[in-house]
Amino acid sequence: MHAPTKSFFDITTNTASYVVRDPSGTSCAIIDSVLDFDYASGQTDTKAADQIIAWVKSEGLDVKWILETHAHADHLSAAPYLQERLGGKIGISEQIKVVQDTFGKVFNEGTEFERDGSQFDRLFNEGDSFHIGQLRGDVMYTPGHTPACVTYVLGDAAFVGDTLFMPDFGTARCDFPGGSSAKLYQSIQKILSLPDETRIFVCHDYKAPGRDVFAWETTVGEQKARNVHVGAGKDQDSFVQLRDARDAQLSMPKLIIPSLQVNMRAGNMPQADENGDVYLKVPINKM
Repeated sequence: MHAPTKSFFDITTNTASYVVRDPSGTSCAIIDSVLDFDYASGQTDTKAADQIIAWVKSEGLDVKWILETHAHADHLSAAPYLQERLGGKIGISEQIKVVQDTFGKVFNEGTEFERDGSQFDRLFNEGDSFHIGQLRGDVMYTPGHTPACVTYVLGDAAFVGDTLFMPDFGTARCDFPGGSSAKLYQSIQKILSLPDETRIFVCHDYKAPGRDVFAWETTVGEQKARNVHVGAGKDQDSFVQLRDARDAQLSMPKLIIPSLQVNMRAGNMPQADENGDVYLKVPINKM
């Protein structure tokens, strides 16, 4: 079944968000939304999310799901803001509990921070399914970038999060806690086992050298043939060597510290302090 998809690209964080709709009705899902955040001032803004809200309302759509492919380290999720205004259930991988446990310790969150995934409405496992009206969604567990990554297969489309980028840019980093280049390779092979004509929607694009425009839609066939990291039958050992060497040269994402504190809470800010203000922590020499 064809899954009609509207894309929204946030150039500040290079993030592609999506609205996927039931072709036979008004039900839809929002995938990987963005809450604008200026780190220097500590100010949030909802410009990116408001664009999605305006489009959903203009199309008369009914939001059933607000989905996260993983706990993002490069942008804050707007899931609670969208849910308050549009409804829908917030879903993520069951393995978010691993991320919560890991970063609950990094940020010294204490016992008041629940590490059971209860901040989300639905925790998905490999093989789970859900529906957006008549459109069925299937969940593939695709760890490697993080231990809580999933791919959502909706009709003829797969929303792969940070497992794959466009073929000319390659694949996602694996050096965050719980990441694994070997697991990422295996997860990518699962994705590439889908039919060649399956449309792949990636979560980020940074314009590969020589490409002048941003892009975020490709196909399984194109990835198998042309992905510069895993295409043309590259084996796991070669990929792991390439990926690990590349990761050793990368700096941390600019928004990793605020993003993880918010996204492991399903997009909610930490509890306000006794003075009524909200604060984010910066762990020293921990990341």
